[in-house]
Amino acid sequence: MPRVAVIEDDLPTSNQLKGWIEAARPGLQVDQWFTRDAAELAIAREHYDVITLDIELGRERHAGVALINAINKRGGTPVLVISAMPATIYRSIMRALDAWDYLQKTTFEEADFVETFLEILRASKDLRSASDVAATPLDDELSLDPLRQRTPIWRGSRINLPLTAQRILDALYQRRGEVVSYEDLFEVVKSGRNRDNIRKHVSTIREAFKEIDASFDSIENVPMRGFRWVSIQAAGRSPR
Repeated sequence: MPRVAVIEDDLPTSNQLKGWIEAARPGLQVDQWFTRDAAELAIAREHYDVITLDIELGRERHAGVALINAINKRGGTPVLVISAMPATIYRSIMRALDAWDYLQKTTFEEADFVETFLEILRASKDLRSASDVAATPLDDELSLDPLRQRTPIWRGSRINLPLTAQRILDALYQRRGEVVSYEDLFEVVKSGRNRDNIRKHVSTIREAFKEIDASFDSIENVPMRGFRWVSIQAAGRSPR
């Protein structure tokens, strides 16, 4: 059964969100948490398919930021931020933290929330299916889990990558041997949908691999088109 966490310190708002979720998808289990401490314990203990959270909890003005960081470290569960903070300022900040979307309180209706929530729930399901396939190391000895954000493993060593870089790496690896266009890679990032930003993420990926394997050269730049994951055999190299 899919499980959702609603992290919101205002009881009427929390109950409203829970009601909307249950009406949109009967059968979902919805847990409500009202403080940062209680939410952190739940995140450490339970697996959630989607989490909605407020930025400000009680007297902690940025408790939600700390929670997003904790979520990404443990599992990378998709997060929908719902806050009274101005969307013009905070949407880009939250997306930079790898939150999936941002809704500003008092500016959206039930239909807006339901549409956004169901989209994130579907994406969560799709990413989980992809991560299940990617979890088994194949010929290149790479193990990925882009949804839960377990650290990728290359030849037995962990690779330290932010979640967005993991999504790009997963997109390249799932289509290894094929050119993955810039346009395709735009679909897996939440912000900065331009070629320079994609190149920066790919550079981050390469540097992270080279920290543990100086000979790494499995990501090929295809000028004007995108990038391609080249297998060990295609690159003419032998596994260590």
